[in-house]
Amino acid sequence: MDTTKVTGLKKADLPETIQLYKDLDVSVKELLKSANKVRLNAYVPYSNFKVGAAFRSKCGRIFNGCNVENAAFSPSSCAERTAICKAVSEGVREFTAAAVVAYQEDAFTTPCGVCRQFIMEFAHGDIPLYVAKAVQTNAEDLKELEGDLENLSTDNVLCTSIYNLLPNGFRNFKKIVN
Repeated sequence: MDTTKVTGLKKADLPETIQLYKDLDVSVKELLKSANKVRLNAYVPYSNFKVGAAFRSKCGRIFNGCNVENAAFSPSSCAERTAICKAVSEGVREFTAAAVVAYQEDAFTTPCGVCRQFIMEFAHGDIPLYVAKAVQTNAEDLKELEGDLENLSTDNVLCTSIYNLLPNGFRNFKKIVN
């Protein structure tokens, strides 16, 4: 049986690959650079784990977000949800690509389950997500790299998509069009 008939979702349009940063398209590097820059603003007094996210809207505008923690933990906001909420608050609800960066020595930091579902809400199709290890730098060093995308990172980038990260995501309710 074709599961797409049961779930209402298509299979991932984009294959999951790992590419070198230097081989990525300039528009993808721009997203990763934005995510790295906004990550420096993260408010993380409890975990000290900074995350940055950047979402490109259908019109080409980039919306950034960083994680913001709270002593009660549950009211904390992940970088991905912060970026999307900023876009929605400005009337933008469609995205064509996203980047997420955080620093873990030996792993990619993909969006958490809640963020995956949040991204799915605004994905009108399978959108690419680029996940990379954050540049370990301070604001001054990042400013020096402002004009030089090639020197921002030489690491591998996980090139995936929302349908790869959240197959059969929750979509049971019909959206009411305003």
